[in-house]
Amino acid sequence: MTLWTSPEIAAATGGAASADFAVTGVAFDSREVGPGDLFVAMKGEATDGHRFLDQAFAQSAGGAIVSEPTGHPHVLVNDGFAALRALGHAGRARTAAKIIGVTGSVGKTSAKEALFAALDRSIPGQVHRSVKSYNNHTGVPLSLARMPREAAVGVFEMGMNHAGELADLTRMVRPDVAIVTAIAPAHTEFFPDESAIADAKGEIFQGLEPGGTAIVPFDSPHRNRLIAAARPHAARIVTFGLNDGADVRAIEAMRLPTGTFMTARIGDDELSVTIAQAGMHWVSNALAVLAAVQAVGADLGLAGLALADLGGLAGRGARRTIAVDGGEVLLIDESYNANPASMAATLAVLAHEPGRHVAVLGEMRELGAASPAYHAALAEPILAANVERALLVGEAMTPLAEALEGRIDFVHAPDVQAALVSLRRMLAAGDTVLVKGSNGVGLARLVAGLGGVT
Repeated sequence: MTLWTSPEIAAATGGAASADFAVTGVAFDSREVGPGDLFVAMKGEATDGHRFLDQAFAQSAGGAIVSEPTGHPHVLVNDGFAALRALGHAGRARTAAKIIGVTGSVGKTSAKEALFAALDRSIPGQVHRSVKSYNNHTGVPLSLARMPREAAVGVFEMGMNHAGELADLTRMVRPDVAIVTAIAPAHTEFFPDESAIADAKGEIFQGLEPGGTAIVPFDSPHRNRLIAAARPHAARIVTFGLNDGADVRAIEAMRLPTGTFMTARIGDDELSVTIAQAGMHWVSNALAVLAAVQAVGADLGLAGLALADLGGLAGRGARRTIAVDGGEVLLIDESYNANPASMAATLAVLAHEPGRHVAVLGEMRELGAASPAYHAALAEPILAANVERALLVGEAMTPLAEALEGRIDFVHAPDVQAALVSLRRMLAAGDTVLVKGSNGVGLARLVAGLGGVT
């Protein structure tokens, strides 16, 4: 179905169309262009999208946004990035969909995907979401520009690593429901303390539409700070958590062999669900999802069924069996990102897995001056998870290596290539291996090297 016509693109961006054309999608990475897509050629510090116009049209692009003349069907604008933002604004302005914004130090991508699955079960084919982790100054407008005009609900992830970034993004998204999943040490290199991180995440409420709902983690030590940030903008504030007093609360939660069973109280309703993912962090995510489902008036029972069917995401909990000499190992792929809170949460999951526990942990980045202490502090959750062999990747892991010396067997590798060689020697049939680290470490390549990506 047509997403944009060239006259609509020209009107949204203030550009001039070279011809009449229609597109069915939008991309700014030429490698992602598919048949019928609009290719947005942007100039950056490292490259210029105009160099890839021929490639995009060889892949059957339907048109392009350009700031330089071209012989391909296009809309000519002054600046490609500004045009993408304008198209995102236009995508938001034309929709009647209920819009949900999601942010948080941990769990935002997982919560976004779970929320999409929960809503899609109620209104199949009518829910739009940002894909991958397109949550920054380019990813958010791209996701808005991709939203079909017929969508009933849109779910958008928003991220930041500096104060003020979320304020800009949320005013573009203009959510009807805004969720903060959790506050934890992340990007601490750019913030004086965790309270400042909470303030930056609380900016999401500034974009709430009139009558909007703010969803806040009750168990967070920054709960009152987030509520104060929401109060000037939200008509309704809903809390979620494990403790008494939360509006959406887990009455009980227990680990199952293949996930987690939870009974939740949601206002006057009670719902028992099986969450396909293990760990109390997933209980928290599920509570936030159920709060949002209720806020937009969708079916809670169908949402519970969707949570039971939710598979692990690549890099965020996906599970694979990998062949090794004599049998198989279970690989838990958490390679996409890491901070102290998410490291502890996933190590707690590893603690209950079968077989010998092997942890491949990459360094955590953007932690600033406190980085050595944060890394050294991982020793206790590693030991609590009964990890028998550890593989530490990256120079910043040195304080952790020192903290583990003489306590468990470990190898400290300088990079992914060396780590993969060590891991292949380390694994034995029946092991469970957790792989987790900051995305920049590149542990996804280690997972692929093991055969963990199909």
